[in-house]
Amino acid sequence: MLDPREFPWLAALERDWRAVRDELERVLARKDELPGFQDILADVGAVTQDRGWKSFMLIGAGLRRRRNIVQCPQTWRLVSTIPGLSTAMFSIFEPGKELPPHRGPYNGVLRLHLGLIVPDAGDDVAIRVGSRVCRWEEGRALVFDDSYEHEAWNRSDRVRVVLFVDFVRPLRFPANLLNWALLAFAMRAPFIRDAERRQQRWETKFYGS
Repeated sequence: MLDPREFPWLAALERDWRAVRDELERVLARKDELPGFQDILADVGAVTQDRGWKSFMLIGAGLRRRRNIVQCPQTWRLVSTIPGLSTAMFSIFEPGKELPPHRGPYNGVLRLHLGLIVPDAGDDVAIRVGSRVCRWEEGRALVFDDSYEHEAWNRSDRVRVVLFVDFVRPLRFPANLLNWALLAFAMRAPFIRDAERRQQRWETKFYGS
């Protein structure tokens, strides 16, 4: 886990988290219609294959989901100020959902989880990154490098939701230029184009043509 104080913009996100929670509540009114994350990003099927991990995407791999953003203007206002924003979505764990240990592919991006709905269930609702186990807290952010082995679980009988954000890791020159170049190349990968098509199909079904 990284020290949140390294990221001054986090204070505004934590201060206004209830505005994000209010918009989430409206999204959850249609929770059963939301896609499993692996239905959008096929590679995620290596760690989840059921519908216990759902997503509502605002931006993915730098591509804005305008229809979803319209539903969550305050959330978008907050996340759009994050330097190097790549992905922002509501990450929904149904009761009993567990993700096995896995690693992200590249450490040039950092991940943030802002607790929005967190059952009071102690270590039954938690995330492990490396050797450290952390609990989410409503209104508080965790920042970590997902290239470390990590796993997460919701062993409670209630849903758990975090605002899930990926952003470009702050680096000094010239490492920052190389990192941005590598990420720009990755954005053109076939799996990104496939995820865009899958997301578009879901949105057409969810909102109508």
